[in-house]
Amino acid sequence: MFQIALYQPEIPPNTGNIIRLCANTGCILHLIHPLGFSMETKQLRRAGLDYRDLMQVREHESWESFYQEHQTSRIFAFSTKATLNYSDAKFQENDVLLFGPETRGIPEPVMDTLPSEQLLRLPMLAGSRSLNLSNTVAIATYEALRQHNFSGLR
Repeated sequence: MFQIALYQPEIPPNTGNIIRLCANTGCILHLIHPLGFSMETKQLRRAGLDYRDLMQVREHESWESFYQEHQTSRIFAFSTKATLNYSDAKFQENDVLLFGPETRGIPEPVMDTLPSEQLLRLPMLAGSRSLNLSNTVAIATYEALRQHNFSGLR
């Protein structure tokens, strides 16, 4: 299955929605610290419902520790600064889909660690700043799953 990584997420309901998405698709969720909230926040629990207990959430102290653990994985970073459309990528099982914090996106030093063909964007109208994080994660995750005929899902 695929892995979802959130780099320094800031808004608890977004992360709660992504927990729910991962629980329903079998994806592993990675949270890269520092987080902008406590994992016990009521808003996170409300958005994630009881799905938190049904899936794997792995926490990492920093980008460096996450990257060291996943340096043999293909990591696709999603950014409004990227030029390749997400639908042009050919996703493979165990790929990591990386998303940045809601207010600032993935920082350049993190994006610089990845090959340019692994920097992806979702198309938007000119002048648009960004989409909601949980919506972006859902779109990208379901594209990766679609490419694999929704294997393991009914």
